[in-house]
Amino acid sequence: MQIIYENSGFVVFNKPQDMNFHSEDGEAGFVVLASQQLGVEQLFSVHRLDKMTSGLIILAKSSQVANDFSKMFQNKDIQKFYLALSLRKPKKKQGWVKADMGSSRRGTYKLLQTKENPAITQFISTSLRIGERLFLVKPHTGKTHQIRVALKSIGAPIAGDIRYANADDAKKEDRGYLHAYALKFSYKDEAFSFVCPPDNGKRFGSIEMRESLKNYAKPWELFKVK
Repeated sequence: MQIIYENSGFVVFNKPQDMNFHSEDGEAGFVVLASQQLGVEQLFSVHRLDKMTSGLIILAKSSQVANDFSKMFQNKDIQKFYLALSLRKPKKKQGWVKADMGSSRRGTYKLLQTKENPAITQFISTSLRIGERLFLVKPHTGKTHQIRVALKSIGAPIAGDIRYANADDAKKEDRGYLHAYALKFSYKDEAFSFVCPPDNGKRFGSIEMRESLKNYAKPWELFKVK
């Protein structure tokens, strides 16, 4: 697995798609495989990515560093940005999705009418090839399946997402098109920013996609917080 950055406290990996984050059913997950790759007894997770999602993920080298990062995520001191591709026309091309989330069928989630502890998702988008739309997404909270549910709610489920898009159409795709694209934060008085374009998936590899990413080189400059 590709290491994007490493120091004495933490490692930033590019997680492959279709890999469980934690070990399941006797199959080693991403955290175990990353620990084995570095030849250490244990790396510590501070956030996670869904199985279908590729991209940037931070693993701490000690429980103390893990605690530091967990607090940073809780305090929203770490900015995260994702790329998602949909084959459906969205109800709106940019803006916010703010609502509580609740459990639905078969391990999925849905948006509720309330906003007591809402999932907050901000996004902009651009057209790629005919029938394709690229979303740059900034989640302001960290709910399970948050981005997948938010994009479905605006009529643009993620291509290849078997849980939230049309299952028959999703199975025709070579992957789920959600990628953890960028991270920006400060730790111990040092500023860090990482941008990692997706390197897998036919749709992510198009010329139109590469051209669009030129406009997303510094995604933290593209969002205004309200």
